[in-house]
Amino acid sequence: MAGEIEGCVEETSCGMNLRQLRERVRQYIDNHQYESAVFWADKAVSLSNGVVEDIYWYAQALYLTGQYHRASHLLRSRKLDKTHAECRYLAARCHYECKEWQLALNIINLSDQNSNQTKIFLNKSLNQSTNMSELSMSTQNMESCINLLRGKIYEAMDNRILATDYYRMALNQDIYCFEAFDRLVAHHMLSAEEEKELLESLPFNHQCPEEERDLVKFLYENRLKKYNKPGQLDIPNQLEAFTTNLDVEVNLAERHYYNCDFIRCYNITHSVLKKDPYNSLCLPLHIAVLVELKKSNELFYLSHKLVDLYPTKPVAWFSVGCYYLLINNYEPARRYLTKATTLDRMYGPAWLAYGHSFAVDQEHDQAMAAYFTASQLMKGCHLPVLYIGLEYGLTNNSKLAERFFSQALTIAPEDPFVLHEMGVIAFQNQDYTTAEQYFLDALEKVRCVSNQITIEKWETLHNNLAHTCRKLKKYKEALEYHEYALTLCPHTPSTYSAIGYVYVLMGQSLKAVDYFHKALGIRRDDSFSTTMLQQVLDVLIAETVPFGDIPNDVPSLELVDCPSNHPKFSMSSDTDEVDMDGSSDG
Repeated sequence: MAGEIEGCVEETSCGMNLRQLRERVRQYIDNHQYESAVFWADKAVSLSNGVVEDIYWYAQALYLTGQYHRASHLLRSRKLDKTHAECRYLAARCHYECKEWQLALNIINLSDQNSNQTKIFLNKSLNQSTNMSELSMSTQNMESCINLLRGKIYEAMDNRILATDYYRMALNQDIYCFEAFDRLVAHHMLSAEEEKELLESLPFNHQCPEEERDLVKFLYENRLKKYNKPGQLDIPNQLEAFTTNLDVEVNLAERHYYNCDFIRCYNITHSVLKKDPYNSLCLPLHIAVLVELKKSNELFYLSHKLVDLYPTKPVAWFSVGCYYLLINNYEPARRYLTKATTLDRMYGPAWLAYGHSFAVDQEHDQAMAAYFTASQLMKGCHLPVLYIGLEYGLTNNSKLAERFFSQALTIAPEDPFVLHEMGVIAFQNQDYTTAEQYFLDALEKVRCVSNQITIEKWETLHNNLAHTCRKLKKYKEALEYHEYALTLCPHTPSTYSAIGYVYVLMGQSLKAVDYFHKALGIRRDDSFSTTMLQQVLDVLIAETVPFGDIPNDVPSLELVDCPSNHPKFSMSSDTDEVDMDGSSDG
């Protein structure tokens, strides 16, 4: 192939310089003038009598204009996909863009005995002094590209095991192939432990210059599981320049989100979107935190803007669906979330939100179907199986709920939400000691993040811990946890009634009456508080003597002096009774 290029005459019979024509094609591609590139690339193919280099760049220009079948036919009709790896890769990529997965896979799996020569003609066209080290690195990068495409095809075909293997291979062949790493992490194809093993196995020392090793490793490590790390990742001193890098800031915001520090997460995402309003990494996180903070107006504005600008991207319709979910309008929420999953079937956040739209409406079967789909797409994420367990718990299937909670605990053993749900299952099984331990572990994980982020989301945890302590007859501790829950959510009637019940068990009926009254003051139809209040009042009435011993210091009744001739009153000299209109009261 190198001989073919060197044999090409630079000056053609028509007087056009072929080298300048090729440079013009590259220049139009660099300037995104793809139609011009297609026009002149076609002429270069004719002038060079079909040199592979010119055919390849002609196909490349066709690909960039979206003429995928035309580009593939150009390469395959000349059988270049069987002899040159770049041509084979480009032809397969064309069919991948057309969602013709099996055809793309058949093309890319063709045997190629001359793949090592393929990069030679590309490099020689750009730099005649290509040395062997550059050649081997280019060949290695081409193999990485092919394996990356294989992984994307298998993932689109729902074969996530093979997709994971090829992504790993692509990343090991080219440590800088971020797309392979991002698909493994962002699509939750690995567990937290598997991600750590992957990071440790990458050949940083062999492929990265010494001055870049720490940087590349830090940037990759910064993208790993956030919900499994309660602390923050400090930026090394030598990498302080990346403190204001937007990707690093978004990763930090995601840690705050998973740690339930929604205010700090919102502050960071809001700041990032001011600098880069359509940051694709930040937008889903910003939408999620807007839902948590119930900022419906801001989410409404963002959704309209995204739909206007990016109607073909799933994040736009995900945002619209989340808005309707936030305002409790579930039917349009499902419709728009379905559109998001149609545009990108592997868009995990939309599947989770779609499940939530059914869960809040008590439609457990549909919710579990959405969560099961999300669990297949997000193997390394514990949230889908956690929500499946919640739905089974709501349908009183505690055994299946416990199975899925245990699976979520295996994926994310440090997540307080999972620990809390394991405690709930233990409580329902009347294993109060185990339940108390799970609740205490969850509370410890919450507190180890920061003392300032114990928000109302954890009110349920404190109340459940208090219920467990009550079952274990630890009434003082139960009151302390209930009182703390009141500081998080001061207007929760169930907490007041629970405190009243603890006081009943402690024999302090008067305090119990006070708390039952407070619960009924917030929710008048609270049946538990009404029943308990009536029973406590009956006990108090039964235990109280109507007229007990009169104390000596009770003041005596003093009569008012009245005229003796008053028509209404007459005093008898030998009695203390007062006659009033012919009647007498003792």
